[in-house]
Amino acid sequence: MPLEFLGGSPNASDRQVRPFSPAVRAGDFIYVSGQVPVNAEGEIVAGGIEAQTRQVMENLKTVLALAGATLDDVCKTTCWLHDARDFGAFNRIYMGYFGADRPARSTTEARLMVDAKVEIDAVAYKPKA
Repeated sequence: MPLEFLGGSPNASDRQVRPFSPAVRAGDFIYVSGQVPVNAEGEIVAGGIEAQTRQVMENLKTVLALAGATLDDVCKTTCWLHDARDFGAFNRIYMGYFGADRPARSTTEARLMVDAKVEIDAVAYKPKA
């Protein structure tokens, strides 16, 4: 089974190409790289955890679409929060995107590689048509 690399390597606000693919399809599974709250210009969005979580979730939707998938196809996420005190506000936004059928999830507090409050990666299951 050949791997399918989806999307071009992203650029950040410093215009440097990042050394990873936004997503990789391996058979019926789609592995989405960690998404941070960047806008189309590669800049971290202003605002607190709620605004940044919304941006990350929108970025996840965009990357999943490269494989013809949606948030409904996500079976696992891993979430990193810069500050554990943001957990409640983060959860409120996160739950709004997944509704009643939520994927398995791990969440931890960590210092992130960019000046962001949240990062999320995902694994989705979407059989090829």
